[in-house]
Amino acid sequence: MSYFDRILVCRDCSNTFTFSAGEQSFYAARGLVNDPQRCPTCRSAARRGTPGAAAASTYVSYGPSASSAGANPGRCTRPPAVPAAR
Repeated sequence: MSYFDRILVCRDCSNTFTFSAGEQSFYAARGLVNDPQRCPTCRSAARRGTPGAAAASTYVSYGPSASSAGANPGRCTRPPAVPAAR
């Protein structure tokens, strides 16, 4: 099958990127049937778990994560709650 370069739109940042003929051949050789949905920048950011450069302005933080919210039992001064025996 012959492939040709195609222009796609990133679903995260809405920028266009090229899905080259070589990439299409690579995808087909590995049995991948769907086109990439993200540009290379947003794809690598998604793999790292961080917002991409273009998507950074739309990222919303809802406060500290659970790991940094003071969930350290070594700092707790209250005795642990023990259920009453029946």
